Amino acid sequence: MDDDQTLTPSARAAADRADRHFSTSSAREASDRGELGTWVAEFLASPGSDNALLAERLAGGDPVWFGPVRLPISELNRLAGPAGEPVLEVVEEDEWRDDVEDMKEKIDDGWEPAPMIVSYRDDQLVLEDGNHRTESLRQAGEEAVWSVVRFDTEEERDRFLAAHQDLPTA
Repeated sequence: MDDDQTLTPSARAAADRADRHFSTSSAREASDRGELGTWVAEFLASPGSDNALLAERLAGGDPVWFGPVRLPISELNRLAGPAGEPVLEVVEEDEWRDDVEDMKEKIDDGWEPAPMIVSYRDDQLVLEDGNHRTESLRQAGEEAVWSVVRFDTEEERDRFLAAHQDLPTA
């Protein structure tokens, strides 16, 4: 699962270090160096995300990465969430609520979460990693989130960008 869950103090400290290292600005720097795919893989393997299997899956093929870009939350299709919502992975309601509330409190205290990891599939933006972070930001009043987007081809990326020329980038 993505985002911090119940962590020991040492794991929480490692997650806090990862938060500082995996920011929107560090993603922009990686993008400028042509290393955004590496940034994504390292982020997904870090404490707090702890999702090396997802990193491996997203690295498959010859992906084209773009971002960070600010995407409207309303256009993101979540993969994880509480029962009763259109998601692939159901998270127990109490766990979902507690995690989202904890992150919202951190956001209210000035925490800036790492960009969301999104795939562009069948003309849809699929939220691969950051389901809790996105919901926390939505509850904090945000309408858009910083994201890094995976495309299968450059042509797919170019079509998306042509249709979304007004999206802010970092």
